[in-house]
Amino acid sequence: MPEGPEIRQAADQVEKALKDRTVLDLHFAFSHLQDYEDLLKGQKVTHVDTKGKAMLIQFSNDYTIYSHNQLYGKWYVRNAYNYPKTNRQLRLAIHNEKKSALLYSASDIEVLRHDEVEHHPFIAKIGPDLLSEPITANELVKCFESDRFRRRRWTALLLNQAFIAGIGNYLRSEILFTAGIHPDLRPMDCTPFQLEKAAKASLDLMWRSYQHKGVTNDLQLAERLKAQGAKRYQYRHWVFNREGDPCRICGTEIVKFRASSRRCYYCPHCQSKEE
Repeated sequence: MPEGPEIRQAADQVEKALKDRTVLDLHFAFSHLQDYEDLLKGQKVTHVDTKGKAMLIQFSNDYTIYSHNQLYGKWYVRNAYNYPKTNRQLRLAIHNEKKSALLYSASDIEVLRHDEVEHHPFIAKIGPDLLSEPITANELVKCFESDRFRRRRWTALLLNQAFIAGIGNYLRSEILFTAGIHPDLRPMDCTPFQLEKAAKASLDLMWRSYQHKGVTNDLQLAERLKAQGAKRYQYRHWVFNREGDPCRICGTEIVKFRASSRRCYYCPHCQSKEE
């Protein structure tokens, strides 16, 4: 499943293709949405926003298309009516005179009035989107310390979209490593310094991944490894997907385990339970 940074990147591409241009044609694959096609044709796209892993395409007549890619959804931005060769099922197509924005495979698509968006079941329950909302590290620390979250294990908490929107599997491992937090711990088990590091890591890595196409490793180190011939999967992350490889900081072998039914990675030395 794409994580918040990937959805934000897709939103940027969709917005660049559609913003301030009149929609000449629009098609929904699902019959219950097709009555909205004429309502949205002839309108202009005013903004494309994200809330975690959901995308919100806003139109000039105060309607919004909500979509969630789920596991298999994928956006393509192409020249107008230039469809990609793919076995995926086209779910939504938006065309203007120059570009087409095409959503394949996703099944979670709705049309809402602007004032209904905040009450949508997914939007209403998610936590802050670090790429779309102004939030500070201090505000995140207060969230970590709240009664709602402080007793929950980090490995489950970081995948909980009500905690921070848009964090998924690779960001979970990378945030905990960068903060020096053992995966078994809870916020209440951490020192104030660790909580500050976790807040800063959440912000920094979300933005780093967004701005550098999924890279969460130190950028200078990633560039050196790339120059040495390393493949993208070898230089992209600190610990994620690096089971058995040496930690980039201390050389200890990276360990893989499963948490919340999904793989997680950590360094036993850099993320020791001992303070």
